[in-house]
Amino acid sequence: MDVNDPLYFTRDTFGSECPVGAPCDPGLVVRVGDLVNIPAGTPTSGMEPNGWAIVGLPANFYSRAEAHVRSGVLLGYLAEVRFTPLGFGWAYGDGSHGRTGTGGASWAAQGRAEFDETATSHVYGESGSFVVTPRALYTAEFRFNSGAWRTVAGTVSVAGPAFTVVVGQAKTLLVGSDCRGKPQAPGC
Repeated sequence: MDVNDPLYFTRDTFGSECPVGAPCDPGLVVRVGDLVNIPAGTPTSGMEPNGWAIVGLPANFYSRAEAHVRSGVLLGYLAEVRFTPLGFGWAYGDGSHGRTGTGGASWAAQGRAEFDETATSHVYGESGSFVVTPRALYTAEFRFNSGAWRTVAGTVSVAGPAFTVVVGQAKTLLVGSDCRGKPQAPGC
């Protein structure tokens, strides 16, 4: 038989030997909701100044998440899932949220002065105690039996440990004297 003949065809035996939804199924679609047995890692986070902020000045938030692989049961079969950070978010506790493609870094690591605005900073408009919840957003891929990586439909959002920020007012004060020489002078 000539394979170029338009009447020549072959039957794909792969589809008949592989049950729908099995690891060998090339049409298998895995969604984020299918990853319940294989959770992504929790991001770490922090902020500057550590645990407090000043009304009207930027507080610097940062978070870290790494690409990682986890193993477990996926759709009834042993599998590996690879999580790759896509972005980061913060719920600042005052009703506002931030989202960036980077997890940020300390002011020193960025070569910035304290209270400089960063891509991950937030300015509080009032005093109070606020609970901040960081999040990491991951893309995911899966594979069975060390096969090729295949994309998981959707993104995975994982909350990091929440922490409290105490926000207060700061006032500057002018003094009329050298406070070292005259500690009892007004403003000292």
